[in-house]
Amino acid sequence: MEWSDKGIILSARKHGEGSLIVQLLTESHGRHAGLVRGGTGKRGRGVYLPGNIVTATWRARLSDHLGNFTCELSESRAATLLGDPVKLGALSSLCAVAEAALPERQAYPAVHRGFQIVLDALDRGDWHAAYVRWELGVLAELGYGLDLSHCAATGRNDTLAYVSPKSGRAVSLSAGEPYRDRLLPLPGFLIGGATATAAEVRAGLELTGYFLETRLFAPEGRPVPAARHRLIDRLKETPEATAPIS
Repeated sequence: MEWSDKGIILSARKHGEGSLIVQLLTESHGRHAGLVRGGTGKRGRGVYLPGNIVTATWRARLSDHLGNFTCELSESRAATLLGDPVKLGALSSLCAVAEAALPERQAYPAVHRGFQIVLDALDRGDWHAAYVRWELGVLAELGYGLDLSHCAATGRNDTLAYVSPKSGRAVSLSAGEPYRDRLLPLPGFLIGGATATAAEVRAGLELTGYFLETRLFAPEGRPVPAARHRLIDRLKETPEATAPIS
């Protein structure tokens, strides 16, 4: 068995003497693991960092075996973020959520494309809204998509302001006002052309985080990845922004 594909490094964990078990997110083969022999050596230094893009070849005797990767670095993304703790936290969260949420060896091309969009946005600095939209996309691809097109109560799409935690559907400002304490805020940048402030980004992460936890992780007895919690903590420490951040 053998295939080649471009992949994004999600994680690389030491295995035995000098080897790594590497998790990749690929377009055609989904989240896929493989053994990299000698991956901790000099040649592998700087290659197997989360967020880096590699050209990978996977080989195994049988399809259900772990198999072996040989990888060549295509784009070094991780090194450019080392001086920015918040961006690095976003990258770590991005990789951790993808690894924890996506079933192994199932292709999700839209999730892969969205991941690359967030990587590009991290390089530019306008990553905040792209990251939240990517998590929404992960939920949708896994069958837990939110319906933000119109109000669940009135059927109209004007002044949408909340999301029902039960149905995952949007609720208008007037219809939701009596129940606002039981609803999740819906940031404007997720339903239109509005730019995202720091407060709205945090609200967006609260929204996606709620559904990641209650629909995806908790039913399987798994926690939300710690890297995502660390990202939230870092954003909370950031001074409140009055200007748009994306």
